[in-house]
Amino acid sequence: MIKLKIQNLYKIFGPHPQRAMKMINSGKSKKEILDKTGCAVGVAGVSFEVNEGEILVIMGLSGSGKSTLVRCINRLFEPTSGKITVDNDEITSMDKKSLREVRRNKFAMVFQRFALLPHRTVLENVFFGLEIQSADKDDMKQRSMEALDLVGLKGWEDYYPAQLSGGMQQRVGLARALAVEPDILLMDEAFSALDPLIRSDLQDELLSLQSRVQKTIIFITHDLDEALKIGDRIVLMKDGKVVQIGTPEEILLNPETEYVERFVENVNMTRILTAKDVMVRPVKVTHPKDGPRSALRAMKEKGSSSCCVQDRNRKFLGIVRSEQARKLVDEGCTSLESVIEPYEKNKVSPDTPLQEILPIIIDASYPVAVVDESNVLLGVIVTGSVLAGLVEGGVDSNAHATDWNNGGV
Repeated sequence: MIKLKIQNLYKIFGPHPQRAMKMINSGKSKKEILDKTGCAVGVAGVSFEVNEGEILVIMGLSGSGKSTLVRCINRLFEPTSGKITVDNDEITSMDKKSLREVRRNKFAMVFQRFALLPHRTVLENVFFGLEIQSADKDDMKQRSMEALDLVGLKGWEDYYPAQLSGGMQQRVGLARALAVEPDILLMDEAFSALDPLIRSDLQDELLSLQSRVQKTIIFITHDLDEALKIGDRIVLMKDGKVVQIGTPEEILLNPETEYVERFVENVNMTRILTAKDVMVRPVKVTHPKDGPRSALRAMKEKGSSSCCVQDRNRKFLGIVRSEQARKLVDEGCTSLESVIEPYEKNKVSPDTPLQEILPIIIDASYPVAVVDESNVLLGVIVTGSVLAGLVEGGVDSNAHATDWNNGGV
């Protein structure tokens, strides 16, 4: 369900906005427009949609227009042209009274510099937005305490901002935004002023919080790692324009312009690629239907020294090596059961990040099995598939590995 829709939005600062818009549409640069018209281009023809319950990250370098855009969404900045729609209500056409009600009930904002009132306690800061809404006092306190509990600050309600660390102050700002129970949370560089470790912790807490409250969040950042970590989708901006929209994986693996390609070239791909991106199809047989001869034939066809074994319900049981299967044939055995080697420790889900899989591969004598929640074998990960994934940004999951050390099953 679409929560927010932005259509062909412009924000021009200066005396001749219409002239500047014409120059934008004719391909002139921001500098040319500033030199000839005295106008600064903030946002230039931006269009996108935000789904309900989604974390949409708007990112770009300084001057890209991301903060201007977020302030246009709730009309803290008056757009020069275009439409903004929330739940089918057009924000850009509202009068002051209607806009005030939408701001009170639909939006909440978390700022980079906390914006706390130093003379108020933590609790009083949190219910400040509810005071503006003229909420009932008892309800106001209850909702504020619930918001503080959500962000992990229960017990700190009687302290003052100066008594808190930077990370705790930002949690107060987040609690204040949550207390008004907004539909859309606007977060403008909310973690940028914090130390790296505190910032990382708050990113984790935001994701944990989102799993519980399921708000629609528009998050502004200039930090690509932060965008990749928390965004369901990313809107990448340059010079007031959108240059690409997509999931973190889409932007990393399929950059649409040279600018985007340069932007993402130094990203650590092990944080982005997952098990499903680097797994390959294993040689496999079914127990008890297939015996050692079937296993040897399957391994010979694929040039492999081992094969995976599954049951009739496709549940993963373990692996069988070729020398073990050959020994069973020589002994006249018809079942693989005695030589199936289970390995519970070397199993991951398809969404496991590659950075978590690398230590397993290094320490394991077997390939890593990729299984779903029902223990159905989806693929295997070996050294060769990991290297191919890092070089190519993913591998063909239908490809077979052909060597134990470079793709052993």
